[in-house]
Amino acid sequence: MGAGKRQQAIRAMRGQMWSPGRPSVARREDRQRFWRTIAAGHSTEGAAAAAGVSAAVGARWFRDSGGMPSISLRSTSGRYLSFSEREEIALLRAGGAGVREVARGLGRSPSTISRELRRNASTRSHSVAYRATTAQWHAERRASRPKVATLAANDALRRYVQDRLAGAIARPDSAPVTGPEVRWIGRRHGRRKDRRWASSWSPEQIANRLPLDFPDDPSMRISHETIYQSLYVQGRGALRRELTACLRTGRALRMPRARTRGRGKGFVRPEIMISERPAEAEDRAVPGHWEGDLILGLGSSAIGTLVERTTRYVMLLHLPRMSGHGEQVRVKNGPALAGHGAEAVRDAIAASILTLPEQLRRSLTWDQGAEMAEHAQLRIDTGIEIYFCDPHSPWQRGSNENTNGLLRQYFPRGTDLSRHGPDELAAVALALNSRPRKTLGWHTPAEALNDHLLTSTAA
Repeated sequence: MGAGKRQQAIRAMRGQMWSPGRPSVARREDRQRFWRTIAAGHSTEGAAAAAGVSAAVGARWFRDSGGMPSISLRSTSGRYLSFSEREEIALLRAGGAGVREVARGLGRSPSTISRELRRNASTRSHSVAYRATTAQWHAERRASRPKVATLAANDALRRYVQDRLAGAIARPDSAPVTGPEVRWIGRRHGRRKDRRWASSWSPEQIANRLPLDFPDDPSMRISHETIYQSLYVQGRGALRRELTACLRTGRALRMPRARTRGRGKGFVRPEIMISERPAEAEDRAVPGHWEGDLILGLGSSAIGTLVERTTRYVMLLHLPRMSGHGEQVRVKNGPALAGHGAEAVRDAIAASILTLPEQLRRSLTWDQGAEMAEHAQLRIDTGIEIYFCDPHSPWQRGSNENTNGLLRQYFPRGTDLSRHGPDELAAVALALNSRPRKTLGWHTPAEALNDHLLTSTAA
């Protein structure tokens, strides 16, 4: 056969056996395994290894899907052939087995095997051959039934959502205000950087406002989860990924919830969590239960704060910078030269707590900051019980958070806190402890603490 006739035969064969491309890099089971591992809180690299693909492929899957599973994680029904069954078919056919013999070996109907061989054959080699990987790819491609996204099918609803999410803000006279010009870079905004100014309604606010604005129009309804999916999962023809910059978090990728659960510090054990704190600390009936935290300033400067839960009495911890701070050469694995490392905070708390009577040294509640890594030694030195809040739960130290807000009058954000000495901190603490408080019946924290001490002494 001449070269011209050979090319004509190849073109004719391609016309009869059209191929939509090549099989994907991984099967459906691999992608499901990848997303299940992500949902368990593992990194993208770990999930890629579990799925049997490279780290680069796993990262591309995660980013293209916005951090959300792009396929259903439900197992395939036994009604359909699995990949292992397709491998058995390929092996038996390569050995010369007929359709009925293959069907008996798999416990399937002969018509199922015949249809499988006819519909899912490989066509890229210009011959009708059966390969398990190609057959699985054909079956998955044919089984996909992508639905039209709600926002893509309803223009009015999409305009409403987009305007509440990313609409321009305006002055009271309705003149638009553009705000700073921010270029979308496909990732979360950096710290201390401008963000896009927009209406920035949350998806939950949008979803719950629709019934109020359109009470008689059932087509103007959408769930907040659908809005999130339209933002993070692209290819639906609804909302652009750039609009994630208008969300409160500004995340360009959705963070699996299990990852945040695993962010607790290794030194925090279940028996010292806030749930184990005695009930007397919760109801504020007995003084001696403290809450603590750090307020940070310019150049990693810090001041420690201790607040007594019952009386709101405040003590401030002086945390001076250590020698060598700011120098380029540092000792590897050495102490935190900014002054609020674990050892420095431990010593500062112990020095302040030990000045108190024993009945005022019952417990201390702190967040899960690394500055409390020496809590075990602090407990030995002072005899005070130490408990830790749940991650991302500042309201569990409500008295301390409120006091830190009051302290910002004296120690504003963005200022160097290391310039304030112990005498200045004592003066600020005295000012707060001499201030009448509504929650104390307009008594001062110093008066409330003194009354408790007198009462306990008389008893």
